[in-house]
Amino acid sequence: MPYKPIESYGVIGDMHSIALVGMDGSIDWCCLPHFDSPSIFAAILDSEKGGHFQIVATHEASFKQMYLPDTNVLLTRFLGADGVGEVCDFMPVHRDQSGNYKHGMHQIVRIVRAVRGKVHFRLTCRPAMDFARRPHKVILEAEGAIFDSDGVDVALLSPVPLELDEEGGVTAEFVVEEGQSVTFALRQAEDWTTSDGLLSQPIDGEEARSRTTQFWRSWISKSHYKGRWREMVNRSALVLKLLTFEPTGAIVAAATTSLPEELGGVRNWDYRYVWIRDAAFTLYAFLRLGFTDEAKQFMEWLRVRVSEQDGSSGPLQLMYGVDGRHDLPEVDLDHLDGYRGSRPVRVGNHARTQLQLDIYGELIDSVYIYDRHGTPISYDFWCDLRRMVDWVIDNWERPDEGVWEVRNGQRQFVYSKVQCWVALDRALRIADNRSFPLDRQRVLAARDRIYETIMEQGWDKERNTFVQVFGENALDASNLVMPLMRFIAPSDPRMQGTLDRTLEQLVSDSLVYRYELDKGDGVGDGLSGKEGTFSICTFWLVEALARAGRHSQARFIFEKMLTYANHLGLYSEQIGHSGEALGNFPQALTHLGLVSAAFYLNRVIGTEE
Repeated sequence: MPYKPIESYGVIGDMHSIALVGMDGSIDWCCLPHFDSPSIFAAILDSEKGGHFQIVATHEASFKQMYLPDTNVLLTRFLGADGVGEVCDFMPVHRDQSGNYKHGMHQIVRIVRAVRGKVHFRLTCRPAMDFARRPHKVILEAEGAIFDSDGVDVALLSPVPLELDEEGGVTAEFVVEEGQSVTFALRQAEDWTTSDGLLSQPIDGEEARSRTTQFWRSWISKSHYKGRWREMVNRSALVLKLLTFEPTGAIVAAATTSLPEELGGVRNWDYRYVWIRDAAFTLYAFLRLGFTDEAKQFMEWLRVRVSEQDGSSGPLQLMYGVDGRHDLPEVDLDHLDGYRGSRPVRVGNHARTQLQLDIYGELIDSVYIYDRHGTPISYDFWCDLRRMVDWVIDNWERPDEGVWEVRNGQRQFVYSKVQCWVALDRALRIADNRSFPLDRQRVLAARDRIYETIMEQGWDKERNTFVQVFGENALDASNLVMPLMRFIAPSDPRMQGTLDRTLEQLVSDSLVYRYELDKGDGVGDGLSGKEGTFSICTFWLVEALARAGRHSQARFIFEKMLTYANHLGLYSEQIGHSGEALGNFPQALTHLGLVSAAFYLNRVIGTEE
């Protein structure tokens, strides 16, 4: 199987895990039962050994994909002169009759239909357990097949006879008459004691599809956004919901690991975890869209993290597992070739041990917004935040690895200092709004000291711009966030200068690179190779321009950025030189950036028309 472009995939999920479905009907990525569990299909990381589950029409056909409107139910179509076939893919949502979350089986349901003519299909299902590290045996039954890997079972419920193949999988050739359909279900149970019943429970595919469709349409109907880019905003909201781990409310950064930032390069990271930064920004998006239940659940998850004992890098770790676990050891999977030869393939993330001071600003700002627009926080939560504020005051002058997680040593990153200022500023606002006790004079003095330091050491008079690191002259797109965080007025000459330098040095055809890779004493980020433009930075530029009154320029860049979404409205982390998707997919940070930019741009343009 050749590698497909990253942008050729659609995604389905049940808010526990996500599967990537190619336009050829092949599921090339899925981890079960959770986002950060070992994979069962990983052909996207090794086309030979990774494992896949394909259902495809055998006649010559063109491929199309679409979502059923306002859902995460995916339709893959095979259009040919000999017939038209479809595969409808989805993962049923785990809810009881009262609408509450329940444990149970995780299923990928695939309804195969012949729309026109008699359509011949071929099925190939070849799991590769635990990133192809764990062998399994195949047990054929009348109802389907069980893939048994030392007690960890995955079952394929099949209405057609299956045959063993030589690669540890099963195959089938079958025909569907016009207007008819058959349903397949790939299953894994959260509770391994129930695995024996994986094939014994029949499924009504149409009922499951109807119920899943109703769930997604009911959820998205609560969105408050009614602006001109409603379809793209709704799709982004649906992606963010897919990336939310329902049992805890945690929000993962992306669904995949090790999709490269440069083809053949080493910038391949595992994003299947909860970054405090990304999740806090996602909270903004949910609150703006009116999804207060999601914000409330994540805030509860966050409250538990804030109450934990300080670690080696401070009160917070920058990322966690979906269940809140701290230990995420980074391991190279040398037996996998990587996407198009991009190695190493990594699981786990060593960056969890880094010091990244910016997370405190993003976290406390999200609490501030939630306290104002969601539910007032408790006094006990405030006490934990106040302890964190004291830590920021004592540690803001330390160098760190920064927002981009550099691996060549700690430095005095301007963005980190800005977010330290945000942490103290928002703590003061919360205390004043709620009359909470706080040593206001100490916090106020530290906040102002940080501000003056940034203005003195983070500003380059010659280039007329804020820079990436104190005392250096390299640009960094993260400084576009300054007016968004109310650190500086968007019309301030320093911010205007920063916008102009960013447009001159970091922008290529409206797309924004995150920093000048080869500038500065630190020589980039300590890694070899290049990377694509960083999509969240483009949306930051849009919002910064809009806030600065440069509305036409902002709208042009925004509209152009929309053309870089894939055929389903999905974005990966980065965009390559030929417009191809790079990095992990789909990425929460990019989609929340779209939501934020669309909200603000729609508001200011609306006042002009």
